[in-house]
Amino acid sequence: MKITRIISHVLHYDMPEVLGYSQQYYDKRSAHLVEVQTNEGITGWGECFGPGNVAIANKAIVEKVIQPMALGMDPIDRDVIWHKVYNLLRDHGQKGMPMQSLSGVDIALWDIAGKIAGLPLHKLIGGAHRESVHCYGYGMMLRDEPVDDLAKRFEDEAAAIKAMGFTATKMKVGFGPKPDVKLCEAVRRGVGDDFKFMVDANHCYTTSDAFYVGRALEELDAYWFEEPIAPEDLDGYRELRAGLRVNISGGEAEFNRWGWRNILENRGLDIAQPEVCALGGVSEYLRVLALCHAHFTPVINHVWGSAIAVATNLQLLAAMPPLPGGLHPWEPMLEFDTTDNKFRDNLLAEPLDIQGQVKANAGRVAIPQGVGIGVEPDRDFIEHYSIAA
Repeated sequence: MKITRIISHVLHYDMPEVLGYSQQYYDKRSAHLVEVQTNEGITGWGECFGPGNVAIANKAIVEKVIQPMALGMDPIDRDVIWHKVYNLLRDHGQKGMPMQSLSGVDIALWDIAGKIAGLPLHKLIGGAHRESVHCYGYGMMLRDEPVDDLAKRFEDEAAAIKAMGFTATKMKVGFGPKPDVKLCEAVRRGVGDDFKFMVDANHCYTTSDAFYVGRALEELDAYWFEEPIAPEDLDGYRELRAGLRVNISGGEAEFNRWGWRNILENRGLDIAQPEVCALGGVSEYLRVLALCHAHFTPVINHVWGSAIAVATNLQLLAAMPPLPGGLHPWEPMLEFDTTDNKFRDNLLAEPLDIQGQVKANAGRVAIPQGVGIGVEPDRDFIEHYSIAA
């Protein structure tokens, strides 16, 4: 079997409302799917992390840079392909967009391997440690409105997410330490005293400001404080973890095993959040997972994107060994964005219906049992939302 073509599909639509996080507001939803075709008619699907113009740039990397390196190779030789591409791109970027692009291709190659073997991805990895996973719903995105108004909105939205059946919820911050604490207090009111909530800063604070917010989160009994400071500031992460009682999480902006080695050896995270669609695909994710467990750092995958990303992560969460084990081991959760996302909800020929599963199954989502990543996209849907680039 040989690879005959690698195609990028960049999808796009206008969102019904403007949403934001600490770095920007946005009113368009995008996704970047990768399709790997073979001479025997088996096609694999993957996804590259990166929205908007980043997706358009990554499309060029996938089709103009990576595709010529992989054409004619056996898709089963995914580790050979991974290292060929990485080594040839090493001089041009060991992180960032080249790795995001390689991720989508690698995921598609694993999808092909599963289809050839007639097995779901979790079986190829080594089997399922669980048949379903808890799911947390995040929302409470930033809006350009007075903080007092937004706090009331956050309180109501947090209560609504809890009522949907999710087992925890996550919010955004980014207006500054004092107004952000007000928003966090609103979310705690919305979910009550005995419900997990998490706070995602998208690296907007200095270390001193992160301590201010973190101490408030201790009092509010937040479960984790995500990306409080810049991902490059490893010393700051170590200081925060040593000085706060709230869990410090992060890692979505890190790439490959070498970047993750530095994070983990620094001991700055309580919870690791690798992004499979960015760090190098399934091949590299498995190496990063092994590093995390070698450092006794629990993993809750970062998930952002279409149903391809969600399905891939469900397969990986099924195959993740419990850490450290026992009758009631620490368990991972699936991250689920509750805001409008047609590329997650309507992309597949047979939708995953995450929210329906959460409501019906006490906050749990089943692992897809189909071959490969376990899902197939609707080509008519892709054609409808694809943009020329």
